Amino acid sequence: MKRLSLAAVSMIALLAGPVLAQQTTTIERNAVEAHMNFLAGDELQGRGSATRDEAIAAAYVAAQFRLAGLTPVPGMDGYLQRAPVTKTTPSGAATVTVGGTVLNQGTDFALLTGGLTAASGIITVAEDPAALPSGAETLMLAPPEGPGVRALFGAAMGSGAKLILMRRTEALAQATAGRGTRDTSIRLSETPARGGPVVLVVAPEVYDRLKAAGGAAAYDPGVTTVEEGVTTNAIGWLTGTEPDGPVLMVSAHLDHIGVRSDGVVMHGANDDASGTVAVIELARALSGTGPHRMNVMFVAYGSEEAGLLGSRYFVNHPPVPLERLKANLEIEMIADQDPQLPAGVMMMTGFERSNFGPELKARGALIGPDPYPEQNFFQRSDNYALAQRGIVAHTISGWATIPTYHTPEDTIANINFDFMTAAIQSLVEPLSELAEGDFTPTWAEGGRPEAQ
Repeated sequence: MKRLSLAAVSMIALLAGPVLAQQTTTIERNAVEAHMNFLAGDELQGRGSATRDEAIAAAYVAAQFRLAGLTPVPGMDGYLQRAPVTKTTPSGAATVTVGGTVLNQGTDFALLTGGLTAASGIITVAEDPAALPSGAETLMLAPPEGPGVRALFGAAMGSGAKLILMRRTEALAQATAGRGTRDTSIRLSETPARGGPVVLVVAPEVYDRLKAAGGAAAYDPGVTTVEEGVTTNAIGWLTGTEPDGPVLMVSAHLDHIGVRSDGVVMHGANDDASGTVAVIELARALSGTGPHRMNVMFVAYGSEEAGLLGSRYFVNHPPVPLERLKANLEIEMIADQDPQLPAGVMMMTGFERSNFGPELKARGALIGPDPYPEQNFFQRSDNYALAQRGIVAHTISGWATIPTYHTPEDTIANINFDFMTAAIQSLVEPLSELAEGDFTPTWAEGGRPEAQ
């Protein structure tokens, strides 16, 4: 399959210019579909984190920012912020040795997390999340079916064990479904490699045999490969009437999982091409409602799927001082609606943590509280890196638990374009009014998360 060059992407955006550059506050479904068809189409192969496809997506977003009349942030030499990353690819042939038995990755176990370094130790069988032993070197865990697996996994991760063998359940099977034996791990080059245990999901019959045998286990990751790369944030700036004054920020992440190691393309239409399109269209719309008193910054992060890397780099290398950012609205997965929500409404994570959501809702935004507080979505998106720095930052989503999440079915064919277009439209006037600066979002008592 032929790929598009950066020059071709720029040409596509420029050819679209006469239509997309019109400064109207109406969000047109045709424009939404056009952006989605490119960002979530076959040509970008799922916009994998820190890949050339992600870079092309960032270049496209940057071109759309320019067409909308945005400029680079003062002090930046363009619309793109590039962050060096380190990519580590495992051998795909890891083994676990227990006594005289050798277990093979892919056949006997799957890697859930970690797995790039060797680990070993005496086996301790522990199945009660409330009473995990401290100091165990290797833990064997048989989680219950259902939501109890999350509590046991969380307890095990904090136990201090170097190696954790978990008996496969349906929930764990879903967590590792499609995960290849050579999926690359990515980190910001400026940060040290992550610590933590090696966590393996073991076939039930193998787990039962090891549990009966006991003894010591040794994990060998095989030979890993390391290479340097880049992830890219696209950033646009809408100058206010007070250029050195406060900043309102609207953001999304432009990457997805890309091509799995088994060759399946993960298009990521809802997650998060939809949010990226919203940022593009809101940039165009707010450019038409301005100039506003506040500056407005629009950001599309790279490598969210690799561990919120783009937003973490952004807060460590902010293009403007973070104290100037008065609020951040992150937009993720708005291409269909959760049936648990009222018709036409999106959810906002951490809605009760500040007065930002209620104010947006009062001004016409189709948003409401998160119906799944136990899922901790507030901490699981790019808004959290900014919230930890004290910035009032939340994520809105149409359906955070959508069945197509992180599956090959997250394609354009499953997008609700009417809902998505109306959702974006509902944000235009509220954000325009907030950009006039007559309201300052603040945390509710106890709502601000602990500093990073």
